[in-house]
Amino acid sequence: MPSRTVRQKTGKSANKRGKLHGFAATAGSQPKSKHRSAPRIPVPADPLPSLARGTAPEAGQEQLPSVPGEWKEILQRYIGLYNQAENEQHAEGLHDFVRDSEHCLRLGQRLQRLRDRDLLRGALSLYSETTAELARVNESASEVSVLLKLHVRRQMDQSGRGYTEERTEYERLWLERNNGFWTVVRVEPVIAERRPRYGSAAEAWIADIQEDHRSHNRPPAGAATIPYLNYDLFPQFKHRAAAIPYRRDQVTAYADRYWNEGNEAFENFEVNCTNYVSQCVFAGNAPMNYTGKRENGWWYKGKAGGREWWSYSWAVSNALTQYLSIPRESGLRGEIVYSPEELQIGDIITYDWNGDNRFQHSAVVTAFDAQGMPLVNANTVASRHRYWDYRDSYAWTEQTRYRFFHLADLM
Repeated sequence: MPSRTVRQKTGKSANKRGKLHGFAATAGSQPKSKHRSAPRIPVPADPLPSLARGTAPEAGQEQLPSVPGEWKEILQRYIGLYNQAENEQHAEGLHDFVRDSEHCLRLGQRLQRLRDRDLLRGALSLYSETTAELARVNESASEVSVLLKLHVRRQMDQSGRGYTEERTEYERLWLERNNGFWTVVRVEPVIAERRPRYGSAAEAWIADIQEDHRSHNRPPAGAATIPYLNYDLFPQFKHRAAAIPYRRDQVTAYADRYWNEGNEAFENFEVNCTNYVSQCVFAGNAPMNYTGKRENGWWYKGKAGGREWWSYSWAVSNALTQYLSIPRESGLRGEIVYSPEELQIGDIITYDWNGDNRFQHSAVVTAFDAQGMPLVNANTVASRHRYWDYRDSYAWTEQTRYRFFHLADLM
């Protein structure tokens, strides 16, 4: 079925109405308050049957809200409460609306991290707007499962300086109908940043590329030692073309142009973060290191004869991390720095969610906040001007580690 869209907005200039498949719902628009919970959906007069046992709830058991009628109306209300939770950075309203206690806990923890981080940064969310599309629907008389595409846009203020951050993510929702009442019984965020691309096949090459680097710098057995010649003193003997300036402004322009849609000149992967970052860097004049071997170099040619013609380092975060970690004299190369403040526009951050030195996500620096901290663009979960640490992501854990790469100005 074609996708449909609903918008919900909270904050000072909030719109109070939104539509999904012709149904209207009211979104929360109360002033932001840490202690004030979302408006509760009225509980119907008839007891809500227990979905676990198919019987009426026991005495004293909380009766979660549901209403008779179309499931789209319930989904509309969920979107409004989701948006309000994003804006107010707590999830009490959804706790009263969704039966999935595991997800409510997961969401509450994520919003707590977001609230704590914004407080430390001195950043205030002026308003939040959520646009939703039904990406996929499976519907029966008593059950519905939907894949919901959520585009969240937050207007931020920090020390009098404003900026807008955006992200697009997906959630799976399951709704069930009992005795004429629809209820959201399960919510599962799609944590796409954690999905590896190529898996172990891509990782097997890491030892090879490190050995290749050592072999490349190791003279053949019995070879005569070649004296060092400073070519800068003898320009007539220069042995390579002049270095190419890295255009950081072009990186940002490309990143902002394609953060939420693919460039038809390139394949668009389900796990697209590193492919997107490589495209951004390439747009900034970083030269490809074409070897024709997937385990070597940094290159992209597309598909031919059903075969994938690009290097692992172009499309896999762990492979790109290893490629940039090896010193080079020319071409795409990076210097590892140890704090985000040392990064510039067009630099790269890779993310190890589990602290096991396996990097699963990549992002490119496209802006800075009022304190000089990086804001990044990324794909897979499409993001624009997102704060660099990703504490607002379900993928983040206490074990998360980062690798910061400052790319060379001349390549």
